Amino acid sequence: MEAPQRIDPQALADYLEVMSKAVFHSGMSWRVVEAKWTDIKEAMRGFDPAAVAHLSDRDVDELAQDRRVIRNRRKLAAIVKNARTMRELEDEHGSFRQYLRSHGGFEATVKDLCKRFGFLGETGAYYFLWVVNEDVPPYDEWCASRGRAL
Repeated sequence: MEAPQRIDPQALADYLEVMSKAVFHSGMSWRVVEAKWTDIKEAMRGFDPAAVAHLSDRDVDELAQDRRVIRNRRKLAAIVKNARTMRELEDEHGSFRQYLRSHGGFEATVKDLCKRFGFLGETGAYYFLWVVNEDVPPYDEWCASRGRAL
């Protein structure tokens, strides 16, 4: 797999889309996620945080039957919760970027992301931070610090 393209997020929807991709990648083939991404984005209301945050349990049940998405109900429900959490953090910190930069460093940011957001582990948090153009250690160093081979 080639490295994902970095972005300069312009709105909360950009952050939600990148984080949601990390959620779907968890335990899945990256190729499958990438192949379905256009349809997933359409089904997930373009990752509009307000629209996603307002999805009901019934809406999530319907999405879990929608062939356009990866039909993992727990991941879909986590994305809805993540949208709500992002909106709360944006309100609390003035912007989601300010929230990300409020921790005093990469490790503290990863720890807080993993605590607050569903289906986001250390690898997903690294991916998320890298894609949204936050400071992260070089991947090989990060892997080595965790005893992981490349």
